[in-house]
Amino acid sequence: MVIMREYCGLFGICGHKEASTLTYLGLYALQHRGEESCGIVTSNGRRIYQHKAMGTISDVFDKSVLKKLRGDLAIGHVRYSTTGSSTLKNAQPFVINYKRGAIAIAHNGNITNSLELKDALETGGSIIQTGMDSELVLHLLVKAKSQNIKESLIEILPKVKGAYSFLLLAGDTMIGIRDPHGFRPLCIGKVGKSYVLASETCALDLVNAKYVRDVEPGEIVFINGGRIESVKPFPKMRKASCIFEFIYFARPDSNIFTKNVYLTRKRLGKALAKEHPVPGADFIMPIPDSGVYAALGFSEESKRPVEMGMIRNHYIGRSFIQPSQHRRDFAVKVKLNPIRDVLKGKKIAIVEDSIVRGTTSRLRVKALREAGAKEIHMRVSCPPLISPCYYGIDFPTTKELIASKHSIEEIRKFIGVDSLKYISLKGMLNSMMLPKENFCTACFTKDYPEPVNKCFTKKGLETRRNKCLLL
Repeated sequence: MVIMREYCGLFGICGHKEASTLTYLGLYALQHRGEESCGIVTSNGRRIYQHKAMGTISDVFDKSVLKKLRGDLAIGHVRYSTTGSSTLKNAQPFVINYKRGAIAIAHNGNITNSLELKDALETGGSIIQTGMDSELVLHLLVKAKSQNIKESLIEILPKVKGAYSFLLLAGDTMIGIRDPHGFRPLCIGKVGKSYVLASETCALDLVNAKYVRDVEPGEIVFINGGRIESVKPFPKMRKASCIFEFIYFARPDSNIFTKNVYLTRKRLGKALAKEHPVPGADFIMPIPDSGVYAALGFSEESKRPVEMGMIRNHYIGRSFIQPSQHRRDFAVKVKLNPIRDVLKGKKIAIVEDSIVRGTTSRLRVKALREAGAKEIHMRVSCPPLISPCYYGIDFPTTKELIASKHSIEEIRKFIGVDSLKYISLKGMLNSMMLPKENFCTACFTKDYPEPVNKCFTKKGLETRRNKCLLL
């Protein structure tokens, strides 16, 4: 599998005396969305405090650090990079000081016209300090005509294209923004009288916050103390929530786009079993951890038991978001260990959430063969990935997608399974508990919600790399 990058996690809280600690906890719950770097910025309304570093939340923060992050307003970020290299200067939240004060921003998503914005800003005299596309938003704000943050955002956001959920901290105000298509999740919660913003509801649960609602696509919310103000300055656009949140990224105990991830994955598994059963299978085996819940649905529908034929070592991060192929290959070997006594001589149905490059699946199947499995039949709870994603998942070229150049039979032979079947597009969409038109399915269909920007052509990607905007 390829790394999926820029699936970052956002958490913010306004008007709470323990803002930094609650933000730490919220980010801890969102650690699965990025393990490369993290940061927290706080404010007491007059001064901003910040701490960020490479590493996970538990590596970067302790009580002494949190004590220095003063104030009752905080935003935080966990990151894996899509735009910008894996260095400390690209860790978020990003802070600038200018004549109107200090502003901090944290971003989940991918701005698709960042190259054009960067060129225009530099032509106008801006000095870009990092490789983060979210820094460009702050430069646009600095150049805005209005002195008012709300009017400035309404002025500059129509210039920003692509996928984004933003958290901003400006003075004594916390701001949450979702792009007009609603690619990325962002929800509102409340703990006591304090409002919370988070990428997933599992972060609300950890800080005992009550879910209020989602930030709507194209909505900006301004939170000051116990007050919340909403503006919707964008023209209405087609909803395009990322369906991969349900398939892979979000925690199963989260609700995203208002629906539960666990239940959705079980529905995917049931639909997959109806479409592609494995007659005579001794048991259904998930690939931990994201394949577990689809496997439960597959088992329930096919009336075959589930066995955990591989055990995960939870002391190593998700191989999908490791920053180099060498580390990913090592992680696959260390992370999952087959149980020989369970697998020996058995006909098994493996349930996997997705196949991107196919290299990870191939290694897993090889391990199962060596452990004595007699037959291995793989079932995948999403359709073949054939198209690049420009909205935050880092497979920007078709060469990174095995299904874009190879038939299912060729993929089967490469992986080494006895049979390979994917859920249909219709089956996947019917498994969602939301209208099918609410989702972006471009990675399966090439049907992009908005025109593909020229900076994501082959030549454009090379230019972005040369300008340090993309790894």
